[in-house]
Formats: sequence, C-alpha cells, structure tokens
Amino acid sequence: MTATLLAVVLSLVSAVAYAAAAVAQERLAARTASAGAGTGAGLWRLLGTGAWWWTVVLNAGAALLHVAALKYGPLTLVQPLGALTLVAAVPLGARIAGRHVTGVEWRGTALTLAGLAALLVTASGPAPDDTLSLPEALVVAGATAALIGALSRRGAKPGLRHATASGVASGVASALTQTVTVAATDRSGPLFAPQVVVVALLVAAFAVGGLLLSQTAYRGGLGAPLAMVTLANPVAAAVIGLSMLGERLHGGVAGFVLAGVGAVLAARGVVLLTRSPGRETEPVEASVVPLPGIPTQPEPEGLTLRAS
Repeated sequence: MTATLLAVVLSLVSAVAYAAAAVAQERLAARTASAGAGTGAGLWRLLGTGAWWWTVVLNAGAALLHVAALKYGPLTLVQPLGALTLVAAVPLGARIAGRHVTGVEWRGTALTLAGLAALLVTASGPAPDDTLSLPEALVVAGATAALIGALSRRGAKPGLRHATASGVASGVASALTQTVTVAATDRSGPLFAPQVVVVALLVAAFAVGGLLLSQTAYRGGLGAPLAMVTLANPVAAAVIGLSMLGERLHGGVAGFVLAGVGAVLAARGVVLLTRSPGRETEPVEASVVPLPGIPTQPEPEGLTLRAS
C-alpha cells in the first residue's frame, strides 16, 4: 500500500468517524430540545450522559486519523478529503432517522463540496514552515473569541450562527496547531517554550469550544449546520494563512475568480440544506440503526434542517 493510498484511506475513515459523531450529536441535541431544555441547560445535561462522551471519543479518534493522514499525504490531498464528512453525514443521518435522502439534500451537499473544493484548491500550498509569534497568536485568539461571542450571543437561536462560530473556532484551532507543530519540532529552540505552551492551550480551548458550539448548532438540525461548519473551518484557517503566514492564492486572477465561484456554490449548497426534508418527502419505513446510549425511536419528522 503506497503512502498516498494510505493517506486516502485514513482520510476516508476519519470523515466517516466525524460524520457519525455529528449525527449522534444532532440526535442528542434533538432530545434535549424536545425535553424543553434551554441552550445552557441542555449542554449541561448532555455533559452528564454517556452517549455524548461517545461522540467526544469519535471526534478525538477522527482527529487522530486526520493527523496520521497528513503524515502520509500532502495537505492539498488530505484537507479536501475532510469535506467528505458532509457527504457521509447526510445519508447516515437519513438512515438513522429511517428515511430517504432527498434530491435537495444531494444537490445541496454536492454544491457545498464543489464550492469548498474550489476554495481549498486555490488556497492550498506546500507544507507550512512559518509560525505565529506569541503576540500574533494572542491577537488572533482575542479577535476569534470576540467573533465567537458575537455569533453565539445570549438570545441567539441555535443554528447557522452557532455552526459558523463552531467552524471558526475549529479552523483557528487548526491554524494555531501549525504553530505548535512547527515550533515544537524546531530543534533550535526548547520543546516547552512559552510560545508552544500558550498556543497549545489556545488550541485546546478553541477545539473544545468548537465541539460545544457544534452540539448547540445541531439542536436546529444536522445538514445546514454541518455544511456551515465544514465551510467556515477552512475559510477561517485560510484567512490566517493568507494574512499572517505568507500563503497566497494560486492562479493569479483566475485563482481569485475560482475562489469567488466556489464561495457562491458553497453558499447555495448551504441554502439548499436548510430546507426540511420532512416537507419534501415522507419518512420511509426502515430499521433504525442504533447508536450507543441513544434511543432508536425514529424522529416523527426526520432530521429537521432549520436555519436561525
């Protein structure tokens, strides 16, 4: 098995694990919403359930597989494959709910992935070797925290805003991880330099925040929030790379045009995924696949894809 093929296999398994975690999170969020729990109370209730911690294990395993894939394959190959999470989650979510995937969902998924692929192709490049200084990392963290606070402010309904905040948090965590990785493997400096320790703590904080924000977003359905997380994550990382790490869009004017077309396609895909499948088609009779600790009773209206 060649290194490239191994990278592809690891990326595919990682995407399926992320998708399974997202579907489980959505069903758990639906349970807390149907029980009448508020956003804050619902999160605290989930923290006390074993099923929610299974989703944490799935997410952690998927992250490790993604890191392993990056060891064997270039970023330009592995990163776009991460978008397959959305492709896996939509049919998996439909299967769990006991219904068919609608044509609108397929089109929305295809458009979102096509647009995201265009953005990733124009912004991707060689393996990184630049890092953020400690002051730069703190500025990025402060600006990100402010943006997340605005998107998830008190009174905001769970949905696309929380999903956007989750994607931004995860994307910034990925960008900061680059600094930790490059700095920690630089033999010219100490392993536990202040820059490495502080930025590693920021990575942990944003990673956990992204997980909790995605859980809140899934209270309004799976498709649209997951599409927004999938889109916002690489966009946030690309903003940092282009503005602070010396990365450039490839292809000159054509690259900018391709990036713009990709953004339009992805936005259209997200809009399509906000439509409720319950209004498009009736749930079909099917055996419901159980997940650890989650009741197997199908939801009466399937996975409702609502936007805030």
